[in-house]
Amino acid sequence: MAKKNSYEAYIEELEGIIAEIENAEIPIDELTNKVKRAAELIKVCQATLQKTEDEVNEIIASLDGKG
Repeated sequence: MAKKNSYEAYIEELEGIIAEIENAEIPIDELTNKVKRAAELIKVCQATLQKTEDEVNEIIASLDGKG
């Protein structure tokens, strides 16, 4: 089970928002808020992925004797 504030939880929430939008399940009055939340989730996920990539690259560099 994913932690409340984990990458996986954010992706799951984002997928839920996308499904609601695709299936026209969101009242028009809530659409703006859902799109804003989706944008926030995308930014958080992108930052998490970038941080992870940087850390992995540092580990690989240290193994290659470059770090």
